[in-house]
Amino acid sequence: MESPQTFADLWDRAVRNHADHTFLLFRADSGAVSTWTYAEFDALVEDVAARLSACGVRPGSPVHVVLRNCPAFVALWLATSRLGAWMVPVDPASSARDVARHVTRTRPVVTVCAAARQAAVREGADGRVPYVLPLTETAADLAPGSPLRAAPRSRPERSARPRPEDRIAVMFTSGTTSEPKAVELTQRNYLHVATVMADLSGLGPTDRWYVCLPLFHANAQYYCFASAIAVGASVGLTARFTASRWPHEVTELGATHASLFAAPIRMILARRRADAPALALRHVWFAQNLARGQWAALAELCGVDPRQIYGMTETLAVVTAAPPDDPDPARIGAVVPGRHVVLLDPVTGRAVPDGEPGVLTLAGRRGRDLFQGYLDDPAANTHAFPDLGFSVPESGQVWFSTGDLVRREADGQLSFVGRTDDVIKVAGENVSLTEVEAALAEAPGVLEAAVVAAPDPVRDHVPVAYVVPSDPEHPPTEVGLDAWAAEHLAPASRPRTWTVMDALPRTSVGKIRRFRLASKPEGAPPC
Repeated sequence: MESPQTFADLWDRAVRNHADHTFLLFRADSGAVSTWTYAEFDALVEDVAARLSACGVRPGSPVHVVLRNCPAFVALWLATSRLGAWMVPVDPASSARDVARHVTRTRPVVTVCAAARQAAVREGADGRVPYVLPLTETAADLAPGSPLRAAPRSRPERSARPRPEDRIAVMFTSGTTSEPKAVELTQRNYLHVATVMADLSGLGPTDRWYVCLPLFHANAQYYCFASAIAVGASVGLTARFTASRWPHEVTELGATHASLFAAPIRMILARRRADAPALALRHVWFAQNLARGQWAALAELCGVDPRQIYGMTETLAVVTAAPPDDPDPARIGAVVPGRHVVLLDPVTGRAVPDGEPGVLTLAGRRGRDLFQGYLDDPAANTHAFPDLGFSVPESGQVWFSTGDLVRREADGQLSFVGRTDDVIKVAGENVSLTEVEAALAEAPGVLEAAVVAAPDPVRDHVPVAYVVPSDPEHPPTEVGLDAWAAEHLAPASRPRTWTVMDALPRTSVGKIRRFRLASKPEGAPPC
């Protein structure tokens, strides 16, 4: 049998080879668990494809998906892929203004949303989307007679299979520091990330991912669902993330693999119940910095050493991963096989020596192991794919500038320093706000911290800190935090002011929205 050339081919192969294997378990808010085999779910995908086709979806048509985690999201993704159409998955909490931006930029034929939120969706769409299909975000969405299966059971005509270069999705970036960009992805991109991430995580047909992160984000799609499809593994999907129940749901759904960000990990550890079961996971990915004590607590909870990774929506598969035998929570690991990176000075563009921070710049092929580009944004593409004046390792590759600063340590592993705009000058000294945040997470009484730059007439800029207490009833004091910083941080890195907050402003996947903190007047009360 010919090897898959597209993500649609990969799904079809999984259905052929693993028809009777479990593909998806969905845990609803009620606690009810619904289960489908590969063959059973494929029949639903075909029905959803028929419904989309009846709404006018054709090869190259955009389908706007405004849903939280639910089986319909997965079916829509696979159905659009089968039709050669493309998905625009967005935050289910999108406002009418957000929806208006999505519709203006992608011009979808169909929008699928939660019935409970359709008023905002319709307001934002303003009559510009021919079909709006409201769903319950439960297993009932895939039952006969639902809006996704209301079309006659006539099958859509498919005169040609999707091509590797065809667009399969457009995902919006988190927009933590600027207007979100629209990342174009191809059928070949998803095929590539599926096979690479399955191999890196040691995934096999008997394994099962636990997915609580939002499906509209790359992590759940790339690292979990796509890799599972590559090898015929299964996925346990929850309707929402519940920190206190995380260990219980991992056990209940029989998961062997999990993938998380630092923010949800901190919540899981802070809200761990006394009756939390001891887990025996085989593999755990995590992204973003964790304090060593938090990493050790997570390892104890999961029964396996979590491995830090670094990747972006634009890079598809991860660029670096901690080694399985000796992971270090302070590092993002070594460059994974098949990747080639250079670290460049953000001012001169020249390669930096080991130990010095440089912009991680990655070689790859657009539409294959790198994203195709930013939708209708020539300026952003020019910046993302610079002409560096030196050759790429292989013919057909280009350089992609991630905008992230990393440092190569003596043993070849990399440490994350921060975004280029996260490093500030304090009296001529470079200070990484990301590294200060990681240090503050170890301070007594601090659950997590965010650090931003404030202008200073003498030092140019100084760091100021916003901290979330581990015990809201007994928050750390400014005097105590100052004393801790004086002992553990270099003078330039010590925050000049401290603000205690109930929670940090975050994106839906846990990234800190620093611009919201930076816009607060000094001395603002806790949020």
